[in-house]
Amino acid sequence: MKTSAFVYPWDVNGDPEAPGRLAALGVEQVTLAAAYHSTRALTPRHPRHRVVTAEHAAVLYPVGDRWEGRSPRPYPAGDWAAGDAYGEAAAALAGTGLEVHTWVVLAHNSRLGAEHPDTSVVNAYGDRYPWAPCIAQPATRAYLTELAAEAAVRPGAHGTELESLGWYGLAHLHAHDKTAGVGLGDAGQYLMSLCFCPACRTGYGEQGLDPDELAQAVRSALEPVWQGAPSGGGWAGVAGLLGESRADATRAWRDRTARTLQEAAVAAVRAAAPDGFQVLLHADPVSYHCGANAGVDPAHILSVADGVVVPCTGGSGLLAPFAEQGRPDAVLAANFTIVSGMGGSPGTLAEDAGRARDLGACELRLYHAGLASDGDLAAVRSALRGL
Repeated sequence: MKTSAFVYPWDVNGDPEAPGRLAALGVEQVTLAAAYHSTRALTPRHPRHRVVTAEHAAVLYPVGDRWEGRSPRPYPAGDWAAGDAYGEAAAALAGTGLEVHTWVVLAHNSRLGAEHPDTSVVNAYGDRYPWAPCIAQPATRAYLTELAAEAAVRPGAHGTELESLGWYGLAHLHAHDKTAGVGLGDAGQYLMSLCFCPACRTGYGEQGLDPDELAQAVRSALEPVWQGAPSGGGWAGVAGLLGESRADATRAWRDRTARTLQEAAVAAVRAAAPDGFQVLLHADPVSYHCGANAGVDPAHILSVADGVVVPCTGGSGLLAPFAEQGRPDAVLAANFTIVSGMGGSPGTLAEDAGRARDLGACELRLYHAGLASDGDLAAVRSALRGL
């Protein structure tokens, strides 16, 4: 199975041994961050530092001229990835024979929400989520589509993986997160992620809903949840809280919004890319789910992109809805966390990969080679030798 490891530029730049170490894992490819959200990351082997703090979402290469006079626009990185950090790392990795693909985070940007609050998702209570750009807004959609094309098609890249190309919502590890005090469940998360910005209010109206009445219905439905009542699971739980017709209308609006953005972004990448350039999405097969792994309709997304990267840590069941589409040409990449301290299980990678292959996966993704300990990487090397 073709295998790729996720890497940040700061894992490589300034560490001359990093490219060879990654190649020695037994991977054929690296998925290198070109546009990324804010983070604080350990670099356990770097000769110059042990912690990198990326203060805000940024592109990790020089911002292009296409953004002159435009707003919103990408933010350049600070000293954690100054200059063309992506390009420097990509060249070093390619020099060892590794195939380099870009890793592009899109609708997840706290600085954008802080500086342009009108771009953010607004919940039924009027609270803004600065980390979550509303993908229904025309200016935001144009920004995300243009960013996808620029960040994905970096010099020498053979393909891209687009993360967060869909709705983001309440669930988010934001600063010192304190949002787990009430068990919202799947249904409560959905209601708390419904957006009521002007663009979404118009969209609900197109579905025959009064947005004010919908917001009140959301608040009323959540009141028992705040008091400790279970919210129910799956789409039946959403319909149980909101009513089936209202729930279906909100989902119709959000599904259409996400699908058209995904189509536009992938088309923009393809227009900018050379022939043979691979475009994958980090995806969840439940279309109403929010987050880094965008909720998608499996049949639709496999007709748009070359394939998907599917979260499989803790189980590979999410692969099945994609495999059931019967698309032998589609890439189904099973994504496993290999960092023990982050809930990964590198010691069982061979067995986990075998189960994923049985469910239709044809490739592996390893999250995250730069964050893993030496012991975790040794386990990965051993597993990949047996695959």
